[in-house]
Amino acid sequence: MNRFCLAFVALSFVTSTAAAQSLADVARQEQARRKAIKTPSRVYTDADLRRLPLPGPVTATAPQVTVPAAAGEQTRDLAQPAATVVKAPAEQEPERDEAWWRTRMTEARAKLDQSKFLCDAIQSRINALTNDWSAADDPIHRAALAADRDKALGELERLQKDVTTQTKAVADIEEEARLAGVPPGWLR
Repeated sequence: MNRFCLAFVALSFVTSTAAAQSLADVARQEQARRKAIKTPSRVYTDADLRRLPLPGPVTATAPQVTVPAAAGEQTRDLAQPAATVVKAPAEQEPERDEAWWRTRMTEARAKLDQSKFLCDAIQSRINALTNDWSAADDPIHRAALAADRDKALGELERLQKDVTTQTKAVADIEEEARLAGVPPGWLR
């Protein structure tokens, strides 16, 4: 048993030493790679993307087919429709795929969570102001604390309305997705 423990300790020491050496080698290689880079990489942000023009609609070109004209008619190219209506990029709706639904639901839930968090924070502030008010002896200080508490109560009421509105928005998105036949997994 004693030999087994000694062998285990020796093996773990050798393994940890080998791993440390390979990690140091990797760090040296990465440092050399970073020094070899002449120009830094470009990081694109949303602001960069907003400055770029939107791409136009993609249209496929059909092969040139000409229909022979009957007596008294002009020849017509079948590849060209009589009238084509193409929506401008601003008028086109985004593709409602899984990413679109997931993003929409994630944003709605994030707003709801933020409002709930702010409600909890304001409630804590109200509780602290109430405790300070009850412990204060100076009437001027008590009046200032009461005014601050009243402001916080007004803010809490506004935030509770936001929570109600955003809860309804999340439920509306879920109902819209259900009516559109979206799989429930897309909304998680």
